[in-house]
Amino acid sequence: MTDSAGIPGGTDAAGGGPRPPRNRRRRLLRWIGLGLTLLVLAGAATGWWLYNKLDGNITEDTSAAAELERYERERPASLATGAQNILLIGSDSRSGRGNSRYGRDKGTQRSDTTILLHLPQDRGSATAVSIPRDLMTEIPSCLQPDGSRTRVSFAQFNWAFEWGGAACTIRTVEKLTGIRIDHHMVIDFRGFKRMVDAVGGVEVCLKEPVDDVQAKLRLPAGRQTLRGEQALGFVRARHSLGNGSDTERMDRQQHFLGSLVKKVQSNGVLLNPARLYPLLDAATSSVTTDPGLASLRNMYELVRGVRGIPTDRITFLTVPRRPYAPNPNRDELVEPDATRLFRQLREDEPVTVTPPQPKASAQATAPATATPTPAATASGARSEENSTGEGTSTPSAPIPTFTGTTAENTGCR
Repeated sequence: MTDSAGIPGGTDAAGGGPRPPRNRRRRLLRWIGLGLTLLVLAGAATGWWLYNKLDGNITEDTSAAAELERYERERPASLATGAQNILLIGSDSRSGRGNSRYGRDKGTQRSDTTILLHLPQDRGSATAVSIPRDLMTEIPSCLQPDGSRTRVSFAQFNWAFEWGGAACTIRTVEKLTGIRIDHHMVIDFRGFKRMVDAVGGVEVCLKEPVDDVQAKLRLPAGRQTLRGEQALGFVRARHSLGNGSDTERMDRQQHFLGSLVKKVQSNGVLLNPARLYPLLDAATSSVTTDPGLASLRNMYELVRGVRGIPTDRITFLTVPRRPYAPNPNRDELVEPDATRLFRQLREDEPVTVTPPQPKASAQATAPATATPTPAATASGARSEENSTGEGTSTPSAPIPTFTGTTAENTGCR
């Protein structure tokens, strides 16, 4: 008979109870390692499946790329290395699931909204310029879906998209502005609604109630969050909000997009996988892009470059326009303001905007003008010293500003 102090033949170890067999510990460690490996593999497989799903959602516009290649020699050159100009086209096509409720599909589509998004080389700001769909401009000869070609025409801007799709619209914008379009995206009604829903809606504030049968929109006055269907009606309504003009509608669209940008940049979306994935899924499955953007990686690189831009440096404006003299229901550019704006974007110079000033109804159709900022005026009036210390009398040119807003000042509409 032995004691329990470690004497051979005892049943207990010196430190207490019996130790588990070594092979049991090894089996436990192997099972833990196997479990962790399976979790890692499952996570990687899920991530790979999600990546490929999102990547496969994007529709590549190869026909537009081929048409633009055909006319490469007549397209403007890129003047600012690293800057990008992206044409965002909102299609009013009635084809596709969920779009037939907005009217009969006639096999054609027009650009309900067209925005030129300029991203400077330093990615420290962004400028979104709306182009009126009723703007009278020259539309080049374009390839139609049936294989025929149109003649060069002087017509409303949105006819370009109906006649020749994205390629015709891009060539029209490049001829109008002299700005090289690097990429384009086309989104339809359903895609817009899905993206708004994915971020949990966008907040607006109405001064008066809205009842617009054509836009399928009924809203009370006051602050509220609009989701897909209501949001679409809000940005499309023409006759029940404001003065019923397309300019008023573009202004409303810009404010809505500013609010959407603020929502997307918030932690509630970018840091919340439950909201981020639906947003990515909605965005990728709802757009048609050029081959240069038709991958999740390329789109992510684009988003990564702009997601940190402060909202007060995301600018929205409309090209300087006024009623077209022969037909006041159409638009024409205001010069030299439009030329100045296009030059600044083309040369990657900053664009400054000021909020619209209150106007009497009789002045609602007065032409938009570009005016120098106070700082620019002071700079222009101040003489500069030359190398000998003597003042010169040559003032610097004032920097024009344009009527517009920023994502920070979307305010109550």
